[in-house]
Formats: sequence, C-alpha cells, structure tokens
Amino acid sequence: MSASRAILVTGASSGIGRAVALRFAAPGVELHLSARDPRALELVLEDVRARGAAAHAHALDLLDAASIAALARTLRDVPLAVLVNNAGAAESAPFLRTDDALFERMLAINCTGPFRLTRALLPQLLAHGADAAIVCVASTAAKVGAPYVAAYTAAKHGLLGWMRSLAAEVAKKGLRVNAVCPGYVATPMTERTLANIQAKTGGTREQALEAILASSPQRRLVEPEEVAALVHFLASREARSIHGQALAVDGGATS
Repeated sequence: MSASRAILVTGASSGIGRAVALRFAAPGVELHLSARDPRALELVLEDVRARGAAAHAHALDLLDAASIAALARTLRDVPLAVLVNNAGAAESAPFLRTDDALFERMLAINCTGPFRLTRALLPQLLAHGADAAIVCVASTAAKVGAPYVAAYTAAKHGLLGWMRSLAAEVAKKGLRVNAVCPGYVATPMTERTLANIQAKTGGTREQALEAILASSPQRRLVEPEEVAALVHFLASREARSIHGQALAVDGGATS
C-alpha cells in the first residue's frame, strides 16, 4: 500500500486492533491508530514504526459524539482510504438484569459510535473509489443469539445491519464495505469474560474456557492474527469483489 492510502484502526491498543495495526504496518504505509487513552498506544506505535510504517496516535471515545467529531476534524486532510471499525466492548447480564444503561452503552460503543465515525469519514473514503475499504469488526453475536448478552447481541446485529445498508448504497461508487465476525478470540476482552464466569460459578479458568468453547467445533480460541489477516485481505484490491459480506472467523461455530 502506498503512502497515499492512509489507514485508520480504532481500538488499536490491544487484542484484534493491535494485531490489525501490525498486519498493515509496512514501509510507505500511513497508519492512524485510536484508543480512548492514546497513551495506551505507545507500545503499538513502537512496533508499527519498527516495521517501517508512519504511525499516529489519536484519542477516541465512541461514547462521546464530540470525541468522534474531533477525530474526524483531525483527519480531514488525511488521504484516508481504509477504515477498520474495531473498537468495541462486551458486557453480559441476564435479560431481566439488563437495565437501560447497559443496553444503551452497548449500542453506543458497538453500533452508534462506529456509525457516527463512518458517516463523518465517508466523503474521504469515497474519494478513493475502488482503492477504499471499510471493515467492521463485528462478532458471531451479530449472526446468532446467546444467553446473557442481549444488549451486546443487539448492538452487533445493528452494526451488521447498517454495514449492509451502506454497502448497498455505495456499491457503484467503488468503496467496499464488509464485516468480520470473530468468535472468542485470545484477547484481554476474552480474559475478562473468563474471569467473570469464574467469579459467578466458582470454577476454574479451564472450566470457564471449556464453557465458552462448547459451541466451537475446533474447541480453541481464535488468535488475533487470524482475524487481522482477514481484515487485511478485505482491505486489499484482491478482495474487490467481496462486498456487503459478514465473514465468520469462529472455528465453525456458526457453520
């Protein structure tokens, strides 16, 4: 990718976002990485620059419309051609204990925030035509339901919904729009899920891991680099005929 094709990766401080940033990092690439606290990006910036890419850190809080608007203003003169909507969060609760605050927070972080950011950056992306791509990191929760994650599932379904509508709207303009839907990935977010299960059940980490992998035929966590490889491919010109799709990376869980 040339320096005229800048890339924004949200939630790039750890997990999938960090893996995506490293996958894109190469000489001549201009990477813009965001996190709620840009100081959390320092180690990622070092690793990205060590691979020869230009890298810039930005603050972004998807719960705050002003933060989203501020990032869009910062990037308005950047030749942005790839947007990876990776930032998100997952919280769980039984349906009867899923209060309005939790439900609205999951929608804001996982659906509304990425929608606002994409809308703000869309003119720049459209300017690159067939060289441009949007990749949303959704979840298997965007495809199927599961107990105790009604709010998260609703948000990820919403993300997939507006992604598909946008894909239909811009298809003739060259911009490609897709989503990846990972299952459980070996990230800090999954470790928090395991800790939560342990706290509620009194079991071991191994028992918690067995429980979350029960629906996966491969019975293993997905590695962040596997998700990053698919994101990188979907942003490439080789994937120019893949559009409006939600591709699972889940060890066969949703097959």
